Amino acid sequence: MKTSVVILNWNTSGYLRRFLPGLLDSLEGIDAEAVVADNASTDDSLQVMASEFPSVRVIALDSNYGFTGGYNRALSEVEAEYYVLMNTDVEVAPGWLAPLTGYMDAHPECGACGPKLLSFDDRSRFEYAGAAGGFIDRYGYPFCRGRLLGATEKDEGQYDTVRRVHWVSGACLMVRSSVFHALGGFDEDFFAHFDEIDLCWRMQLSGWSVVSVPSSAVYHIGGGTLPQTSPFKLRLNYRNSLLTLRKNLPATVGPFKARLRLAARMLLDGAAALVYLLKGEWSSFPQVWKAHREFRRLRGKVTPATGHGVEGIYPGSILFDRIFRKNRIFAFCRKEDI
Repeated sequence: MKTSVVILNWNTSGYLRRFLPGLLDSLEGIDAEAVVADNASTDDSLQVMASEFPSVRVIALDSNYGFTGGYNRALSEVEAEYYVLMNTDVEVAPGWLAPLTGYMDAHPECGACGPKLLSFDDRSRFEYAGAAGGFIDRYGYPFCRGRLLGATEKDEGQYDTVRRVHWVSGACLMVRSSVFHALGGFDEDFFAHFDEIDLCWRMQLSGWSVVSVPSSAVYHIGGGTLPQTSPFKLRLNYRNSLLTLRKNLPATVGPFKARLRLAARMLLDGAAALVYLLKGEWSSFPQVWKAHREFRRLRGKVTPATGHGVEGIYPGSILFDRIFRKNRIFAFCRKEDI
């Protein structure tokens, strides 16, 4: 099989019913398949698959291994040249797959690519999770072509150029299977969130490019498994952003600069915790400290240094420049290539 679209499901049978038929229609007549990997759902997901989609291969896992462990186990059982990792709450547009496979075929140096992510609820706007390809700033805060902090832009074609980026959203991510397995897949310490940024960063340090291909488009609801307001999700984001910096910054900027930036990021996290406290967000405040405690327990891994450069790291702070130099960030996003 050339391409396997692998959907990792956990208790979202409603999304399977809603979006899987359109995906299957889009794969008709081409060298591609859909596979549903189930992370030990406790709803009726497996019954839905058996009764309504009997022709679709299901990989039933024996426990909820999260995004990272679930995909690592599922993809070890899937043979294809390319994997597309897709969330259950994604609707595909007609012809969405061909631009991605076409780009990978034509660019053997590309390890991962992804489509333009648009909002399912407002299709004129980019979707928060990945928009038209992602970057990070010097302190590890992610942003996208089409999304800065919590604000998304209207899609007016301003990001319709193919561009190398730092990361592509795991909501819909095509990876070269040989590269995925050579890198050991996702880091299972992450469980979920920031895992695709870590993977894409490791790809670049190994000499592979990561690319946004906006001629492909999909529509994403977002928060299908964990809502944006989930304290657990907040803790994962803080913890995993630190793990990503700890693992990959030393090979990118050198050990000394990496230590300084990581220390600065931890201070910024502390400031964010105080803001939660002042705003009365009592459930959010302790998640930062829990994230830092877990980070200290897990921080041993470091990606080996290489001679390969890394694209898509903004040289400033998006927190500072969002207030004082917003146009500088937009100019960085709108370059045709880095």
